[in-house]
Amino acid sequence: MDKGALLDHLSLTGEDRLALAKVLDKAGQAESRNIPASTDFLTPQQRARALDLLRLAGIAETSYVSQGGYAGAERQVLLFLPDWMEPENAKPPIRCLRAEFREEDALTHRDFLGSLMGMGVAREKVGDILAAPGSADLLVLEGVADFLLQSWDSAGRAKLRVSAVELENLHIPSVQRRDVRDTVSSLRLDAVASSGFRLSRGKAAALIESGKVQLNWRECVKPDKLLEPGDVVSARGFGKFELAEVGGLTRKGRISIVLQVYV
Repeated sequence: MDKGALLDHLSLTGEDRLALAKVLDKAGQAESRNIPASTDFLTPQQRARALDLLRLAGIAETSYVSQGGYAGAERQVLLFLPDWMEPENAKPPIRCLRAEFREEDALTHRDFLGSLMGMGVAREKVGDILAAPGSADLLVLEGVADFLLQSWDSAGRAKLRVSAVELENLHIPSVQRRDVRDTVSSLRLDAVASSGFRLSRGKAAALIESGKVQLNWRECVKPDKLLEPGDVVSARGFGKFELAEVGGLTRKGRISIVLQVYV
């Protein structure tokens, strides 16, 4: 199957089609030139579709690694490996920058992203932005790191002091989640989403059928899709949760579950 047919098979359009066409190009580059080849940063949704695409293309999982600069990174690059490179020795072209500012300026993720876009830095060249009081650590591609070190000195009206830091010194904020214990009639997506999003089951089913719900970062329009522990469900405007535990049946025949809801 050629590249166009592979992309058509997954019904890819717009920015996702362009991003995933580049994924195939990088895979081909690593194979034909026998050198490491890295993609730009991919969103979780793009990464999930990219993995589907690579499986469809018959590209072995051992021929690439996915990394975002730290364990649990949301945005990650795919680094395709030449046959002489072992996965444990693979080093994606990711660098960490720390932007320090006065804590009273109270800069947010949006402030940093807006500043970078205003400088002409494409979103796909920047990975996760880890904002904290007084500083933010950013994962960026090597190709833009030196430019930002030399030129990036403000976000809005706030002055920045930007420096390079080693990845092992990254400041990683803890993920805020709360446990929600509930019972459901079944492990169908609409039943569990009803609990996680605090909607009636009918409204949850309609939301799923409208294509606005993602299961493990892939669009899922089947309300009757059965979930398993570890599955992540998200919907724009409603948030994200993980099905953390599935317990036994209650006296009324319902299934006890524990959801971890991201806040």
